[in-house]
Amino acid sequence: MPAPLMKQKVVCYIVRDGQLLVFRHVDEPWDESGLQVPAGTIKPGETPEVAAIREASEETGLTALRLVRKVGESQYDMTPYRSETHHRHVFHLEVDEVTPERWVSNEEDPDDGSGPKRFECYWIPLAQGHVLSGGQGALLGHL
Repeated sequence: MPAPLMKQKVVCYIVRDGQLLVFRHVDEPWDESGLQVPAGTIKPGETPEVAAIREASEETGLTALRLVRKVGESQYDMTPYRSETHHRHVFHLEVDEVTPERWVSNEEDPDDGSGPKRFECYWIPLAQGHVLSGGQGALLGHL
């Protein structure tokens, strides 16, 4: 079996008043994608910092995002779901605009080429971040 493909990714912890911004995929079964934070692939020539702001904005619809700091890096093996290993650059972001408690955002052109996606975004207490799927909560304790 060939070695898994290594992909460079960003994961974004957007925090406001002790709460973490999360989302669920509106049009996918809950047990397929679970609860997530904004994340995605770093494009060729793009820095992880620029990718973090871009991905967070694309997936949430928020435009006044500010990078606070890089939290760290981690590896995540996606097998058996996909033959990929993700090298994740994890960032803490804050939002400088008024946001509702819950809203639906649309990502028109996702990195995976799957077509438009709808996300239901909402805030949960930071202490409940352990419920994130796909290992996305691994570095929450470093905030």
